[in-house]
Amino acid sequence: MRRFNWFNYPSYKKFTEVNPAQDDLGRMVLNPDVTVRTRGVMEKCTFCVQRIQSAKLTAKIESRKVEDTDFATACSDACPTNAIIVGDWNNETSIVRKSTKENRAYQALEEVGIKPNMWYKVKVRNEENKELAALQHTTSHH
Repeated sequence: MRRFNWFNYPSYKKFTEVNPAQDDLGRMVLNPDVTVRTRGVMEKCTFCVQRIQSAKLTAKIESRKVEDTDFATACSDACPTNAIIVGDWNNETSIVRKSTKENRAYQALEEVGIKPNMWYKVKVRNEENKELAALQHTTSHH
């Protein structure tokens, strides 16, 4: 996923004040987990690296491994159908690893030997739905 950066941080006048974190834009610029770029730069998805790092730090403090449920990217949080899954592919018991073993899972350009980090699933279409066909035949057309 890519997005256009519309923020113009260098011309933001309030940074010269004593406490630039008083407003939302000032807090965004001071976030140490996210790189700040100027307006006009296309931003590529970072898989919410700041969320992953936070989950890793919490797991390290608690002396345990990071689990699938410890973090979620913004897009997987927002997806109402749970179509976006993020996790540790190297862990054999992770949700991501299990979903890549399904028959519907594939990688782009896998036939030429490219091994990207993204997996996709073929869309399921229920074309032979007898209940739907029966319902369509019983309704009248206007």
